[in-house]
Amino acid sequence: MKSIYFTITGTNHYHGLDFFAPKMKVRLVKEPENKYDKEAIRVELPGLGKVGYVANSTGTVLGESFSAGRLYDRIGDAAEGSVLYKLRNGVLCILTKNDVPGYSSGSAAQASRSSSSGNDEYPEEKYGRVEDHATDRGENPGGLVVEVPDIEFVFE
Repeated sequence: MKSIYFTITGTNHYHGLDFFAPKMKVRLVKEPENKYDKEAIRVELPGLGKVGYVANSTGTVLGESFSAGRLYDRIGDAAEGSVLYKLRNGVLCILTKNDVPGYSSGSAAQASRSSSSGNDEYPEEKYGRVEDHATDRGENPGGLVVEVPDIEFVFE
């Protein structure tokens, strides 16, 4: 399968882009009810919530990236990606998983995950349990472990 790249943009409206690092995992969530863009794809990180959006204009898409419009029909309600490069005008990522279970466009769960501020407290039902490297993995059979340098987040 050919690699699919995407650009995270709009980070300056949330937490900036200084903390992004190569190999960091991000979650993509479709926002079909977005009043500005019906093909909007929100980008989230555990503990932070919304950190930006997948770029959807020729002025914000970097390199060989897919725009949100091109990517929208190629992913499920949620997907995952990995950071490749942090640049001054965006974050270039690669799609690693095009469907993540547990997300449904337009559902009440989706609406509760949708935060305009991105500064929510850490709700376990939203991001799962955070484990450090010493935690017993037996409590999370089949769960998704997202690794960030020196930190692990577990999505159930």
